[in-house]
Amino acid sequence: MYERTQHLSELIDRSPLGALQIRVLLLCFLIVLLDGFDTAAIGYIAPELIHSWNIERAQLAPAFGAGLFGMLLGSFCFGPLADRHGRKVVLLTCVAIFGLGTLATALSPNIEVLSILRFVTGIGLGGVLPNCITLSSEYSPARRRMLLVTLSYSGFTLGLALGGAVAGALLPRVGWQGLLLIGGLAPLLLLPVLYLALPESVCFMANSPRHTATLRRIITRISGQSDWERVRLVGDSGEAGARSPLSALFSPGQLARTLLLWLTFFCCLFVFYLLTNWLPTVLRASGYDTGGAARISAMIPFGGVLGGIAMALLMDRIGALRILPWLCLIAACALALTGSQLHSAAGTLAIVFLAGFSLTGTLNNLSVVAATLYPTASRATGVAWALAAGRAGSIIGSLLGGWLFAQAGGLQQFFAWIAVPVLLAGLALGWMKHLGHSAAIPTSKAMEQD
Repeated sequence: MYERTQHLSELIDRSPLGALQIRVLLLCFLIVLLDGFDTAAIGYIAPELIHSWNIERAQLAPAFGAGLFGMLLGSFCFGPLADRHGRKVVLLTCVAIFGLGTLATALSPNIEVLSILRFVTGIGLGGVLPNCITLSSEYSPARRRMLLVTLSYSGFTLGLALGGAVAGALLPRVGWQGLLLIGGLAPLLLLPVLYLALPESVCFMANSPRHTATLRRIITRISGQSDWERVRLVGDSGEAGARSPLSALFSPGQLARTLLLWLTFFCCLFVFYLLTNWLPTVLRASGYDTGGAARISAMIPFGGVLGGIAMALLMDRIGALRILPWLCLIAACALALTGSQLHSAAGTLAIVFLAGFSLTGTLNNLSVVAATLYPTASRATGVAWALAAGRAGSIIGSLLGGWLFAQAGGLQQFFAWIAVPVLLAGLALGWMKHLGHSAAIPTSKAMEQD
């Protein structure tokens, strides 16, 4: 017989940030860093593929799209699987898939085989982010959740930026195959560490009787207290019980927030992946060499690392939905001005950095907002399907990049056009703020008041 009930989110909120939680955040950081590196690799090697295989720029579109279709499928499938079978086992499976897929891609003899292997790799990549975000958010206390999860998630954008730095330095020496070999071996070497050191989600274990003993050991480490045998440990107050994980996404009062969240992800990732995949090629066409194009393109994710952290500090104090709409407006203005700066390397670097600071900074924190909207039993599904909506935008953005480049009539018009979806995302976030925030996992008083 239990003497009392303890909600795990409340326990974590009032406990100090301990070594176990820091370990979870660091491991998730490393996972998404490698995820980001492998995601961006195709964009950085694209100019080399054009030269090596003597193909046209438009022939790269299937390779870009295949990886993103795989990520879309991975997001749809692995979110519900994680809610049913656990975040850790699904996360390790995804890391293995994208590591092996990237290794195999290095052996591609032509663009057709490369496209197929990018699809397989994308399936693994698509399942990583929602599970890392979910794990990070559930192990972080509410008073610093935006900052801690953003720091962990910033590994993704840092991985994208690292891809640019590594590409600029190593592509002339090891070629595109060598870059992919590095991207494939690193996650496979990390797998044993993850198996031994990464714990399962505490909220998931609360709903699984076979994990009771493990859960009590973890809670003892987090709280510093040991007498949990007669305490009933439960997930958050919004627990869905036997309901389908999808039910929380479309429940009364939640449907509008879900759709606005999907629209925001769609628009932001439409532009983000268009830039990630096509900006190096656009810069090469503007006269920049391979190294210069890679370094400038890396400002999109690198700026996002700094922007995400800086904005998270504010959001923990005054609320995410009070800041994110304005951050989207800054991103739209920066993108609209990018074309006018291409004649100057310094001007291009600065304006692309500002675009990354605001656009990628929005995406970093938007993922944390998604994790706060849904209860434990639907959380991985909610984050994964929001990212899946973004993947749909990223697919369209990647496939339309070459067409937009040709149809815009000039680089200034090209960048002005891609500023429009970011502005639409800002309007959607403003509407979400007007509706209020459900705060399935409260992030702070400010977030609850949104």
